[in-house]
Order: sequence, then structure tokens, then C-alpha cells
Amino acid sequence: QVQLVESGGGLVQAGGSLRLSCAASGRTDSSYAMGWFRQAPGKEREFVAALSRGAGSTYVADSVKGRFTISKDNAKNTVYLQMNSLKPEDTAVYYCAEKKLSGNVYSPAIYHYWGQGTQVTVSS
Repeated sequence: QVQLVESGGGLVQAGGSLRLSCAASGRTDSSYAMGWFRQAPGKEREFVAALSRGAGSTYVADSVKGRFTISKDNAKNTVYLQMNSLKPEDTAVYYCAEKKLSGNVYSPAIYHYWGQGTQVTVSS
């Protein structure tokens, strides 16, 4: 079992920044990758960013490339999502997720564990 706890969401004006944190506990030693997804009201959950635990390769959605950065602190077993130049269309519940198997990091369907989500609201 893996437990994921997100934090850092909130209300911010357009152009502002937030940093989301995802603290992982439990059986994290066999993780392949950690990912961030988001879901806005009435929309499907979409990929935002991911980071492979071994090689540390990063993957970022085109919609946030150049504005969002994913990183990790191995000592704290925590993954971060730094979000800069936020736009109203970034408003969503942001979820942290963990997958055990190698391969595709973009589909939410293949992630095994999920956090409870944290709300990010960007006002115009």
C-alpha cells in the first residue's frame, strides 16, 4: 500500500505561483513514477506532469510546459509541482498519483494509488 497526501493548493490571481507537494508513505520502494493530474468540473482527469523515480526523467503536458515544473526530494519522499504564470484555465483539483509498472506515464488509468486532491483556483 502507498499513501499519498497533497498540499499547497489555494486561491491565487492570474500570473501568480503555487507549489504543490505530495508526500508519499508506505511501499514506495517499488514505484516506477509519480504523476500529477488535474480535473476541472465537467471535464475528464488530465495529465499534467510525471517523474520517473529511477532515472528521474520528467514529462510535462504541452498545456503547462514552460510554466510548471515537477521535482522530487528523495530524503523527504516528496514530489513537488511548481506552478508559475498561472491562468484561470489551470483551475482544477490537482491529484498526485503513483504507478508501479514501467511505460506510459500519461494515462490516469494505469496509476495504482491516488491522493485525495487539492483545489487550485486561479482568478482572473
